[in-house]
Amino acid sequence: MPKSLLGNLTAEQFLSDYWQKKPLLIRQAVSQFDWHPELADLISLAGQDDVESRLIENKHGKWTCESGPFRPSRFKRLLPADWTVLVQNVNHHVRFAAELLYRFDFIPHVRLDDLMVSYAPAGGGVGPHFDSYDVFLLQVGGKKRWRISAQTDLRLVEDAPLKVLKHFEAEQEWVLEHGDMLYLPPKYAHEGVALEAGQTWSIGFRAPGAQEMGGAFLDFLRDRLQLDGLYADPDLQMPVDPARVPEDFVARIRTMLEGIRWSDTDVREFVGHYFSEPKAHVFYDSPEEEDSESAFARKLAKQGVQLDMKSVMIFDDAQFYMNGETLGADLAASVYLRQLANERRLPPAVYPAVLVAALYPCYQYGYLHLG
Repeated sequence: MPKSLLGNLTAEQFLSDYWQKKPLLIRQAVSQFDWHPELADLISLAGQDDVESRLIENKHGKWTCESGPFRPSRFKRLLPADWTVLVQNVNHHVRFAAELLYRFDFIPHVRLDDLMVSYAPAGGGVGPHFDSYDVFLLQVGGKKRWRISAQTDLRLVEDAPLKVLKHFEAEQEWVLEHGDMLYLPPKYAHEGVALEAGQTWSIGFRAPGAQEMGGAFLDFLRDRLQLDGLYADPDLQMPVDPARVPEDFVARIRTMLEGIRWSDTDVREFVGHYFSEPKAHVFYDSPEEEDSESAFARKLAKQGVQLDMKSVMIFDDAQFYMNGETLGADLAASVYLRQLANERRLPPAVYPAVLVAALYPCYQYGYLHLG
């Protein structure tokens, strides 16, 4: 990782002193951009069915929020100021955005979410708000004034389509220019207003709530439960009130449900599947002309392989997971699969047959590509 991404700090210093603790302003965190989109590029992305996008306007103090996809003509009706277009998961569609996102690998991949690009003309913004997750805000082109606050008053404007803070009292203020980046811990109040037309690239991290996790885990367990037996009450007595639920009925049901158990292995498998599972709008393109497994092996030796920009690959001590699925692989393939997961590519080389066998179905599904 280039040290400039965190200024003069090492990753260890950043994690120890700033991560989920306090903000950090980094001047010239990114100095080279292989992709610098114009508004037309973002409008094109926002018009695609498989891209999540939003258009936020502030008309006479009233916020509105529309969800894409958008036709280009929609942007011709906008006022000169007071609007922002946001495009999610740009890392799924642009190679440079994907590579930039994974430069933040001093945070485990399982926590990385996406790189969102927002564009605003001078005066544009989305109001004072807070995020429930850590975020890096990278300025790309133009200038933006950020005001931030550690306030504990997080009450929101009622009936607004956005989570806009009702009361915001700034404590610090900076102007970010091209290449500057601001890190904010979760629930740190902030407001950004464009001083010149420009973009903010937001690198966000996954921080699911306990309620969300609980529901998802119970869904995961449902397919793995094996509860034996049927309800039985051979000692049933005639009820005084037929509509009353008998206490012994509740007790028997409770006993049956006590058979629900889970282990550390269940939790590990849930984490692997859930945190690598693609969002509902994500699809993969299979090869137009699919190679046989033997041809795939020959091309792998000459070209190497890289994960699709939309693919998520993570692992633990027992399993590898890709896009919500367990990746069956022989132990002899593990060292190469770890390299692929960590670096998101493998260089050209002659690899063992067990690795080829593990990667070939992923190639067929479009989860990874040759070259």
